[in-house]
Amino acid sequence: MTNERYLKWYSRELNMDIEMLTYGYQGMPLIIFPTSLGRFYESKDFRLIHSIDWFLKEGFFKIYCIDGIDRLSWYNKHIHPAQRVKNHIWYDLMIYNELAPWAMHETGFGKVAVAGCSFGGYHAMNFGLKHPDRTKYIISMSGAFNIKGRLDGYYDDNVYFNNPPDFLPNAWNDHFRDLFVFLGVGEWDICLGDNYEMADMLGKRGIRNWLDIRPREVHDWPLWRTIFPHYLSMIVNSQV
Repeated sequence: MTNERYLKWYSRELNMDIEMLTYGYQGMPLIIFPTSLGRFYESKDFRLIHSIDWFLKEGFFKIYCIDGIDRLSWYNKHIHPAQRVKNHIWYDLMIYNELAPWAMHETGFGKVAVAGCSFGGYHAMNFGLKHPDRTKYIISMSGAFNIKGRLDGYYDDNVYFNNPPDFLPNAWNDHFRDLFVFLGVGEWDICLGDNYEMADMLGKRGIRNWLDIRPREVHDWPLWRTIFPHYLSMIVNSQV
């Protein structure tokens, strides 16, 4: 795969080391979030990176496969739900204050694209909608976007502002005009309903989006390896 690099640094926002794989030489910076409890090497192992290697060789995109901390946040049943959300907020700040500026500086672009499959789709959607000042494209593949089920009934302002179905209907940002959202999902996907609802909410906010429902496809990597290069080709060809 094109120009694979392993990076590890100490994150001031997280107060811990964070790991990442990058691919490509130049082009639009694209941050990929892992699935539930996934790691930074997941997209390589499941050949998602292989599916877009042509775009890397041609210099259209540079990929940043960041590690996840779901084990410390949303999936950590050993701590109070309020702390789960706070741990995620520090992760969000790491992306916003550390990784995104790094990627933009390295590539010379003023915004990033974000992408993710399954629970990674939540991460991409949440980050992109909260921070459209730094996000040009959101690519969600079989994403589910309501996080409240991970919190045992707990709810506060931090939950609200990290739960897109809650904050999006009341949100407005001038950068929304420059944002485009891909909602890729299978006809038999367990997250199909979430994507219908998200497309409706995005439309009501005036955010351009495409709900792409693939016939006879399910919630799995073969679907994501098919649709991911399609979406990148649309970006490269200025179709969105």
